[in-house]
This record gives sequence, C-alpha cells and structure tokens, in this order.
Amino acid sequence: MFFSLGALITVSTVIFLFGVVGLILNKRNLLIILMAIELMLLGLNLNFIFFSVYLDDILGQIFALYILTVAAAESAIGLAIFTVYYRDKQTISLEGFIRTKG
Repeated sequence: MFFSLGALITVSTVIFLFGVVGLILNKRNLLIILMAIELMLLGLNLNFIFFSVYLDDILGQIFALYILTVAAAESAIGLAIFTVYYRDKQTISLEGFIRTKG
C-alpha cells in the first residue's frame, strides 16, 4: 500500500466536508445541492472501501456498491425533479420554492 490509512481517511473526510460545506452555504441552487450530496456519498464510500481493504474484508466494498446504486437513483430522480422545476420556473434558483411566513 502506497499511502497510510490515516492519509486516506483524511482525504475521504475532506471530500465529505466539502459536501457538507456546499450543502450548508448554498441554499438557492438545486444543482449544487445535488452535487454536494453526491460528494458526501463519495466520501462515505471511500471510507468503506479503505477500511474494507485495510481489514481484508469484502463487506465494505459490497456495501459501497449498494450506496453507489442509491446515489445513482438519487441523481436520476433529482435531475428529473430539476428538469420539471426548470420547465415550470425557467430558473434553477430555489428562492421562490421555500416560502416563509410573514
């Protein structure tokens, strides 16, 4: 193995945190929200794969494949919702989507 487990976990944690920061800082663009969720799932998958290789157990890699299928379904459904929203509003901004009282 070329890298230590600590370095690999740090990389996956940074990728996950990029997704969290993208989700927290952006509340207006639907496409960026979907990409942030995908980054979070990628960081989680990398953790499963790294620990699976480190522990010499195949279950982490199998679980990562299940997460990839869920992420693919989430992307397909999210992009379908995005397309319908864009056709209706002619924008990808979510400002009018969330209504506040007052």
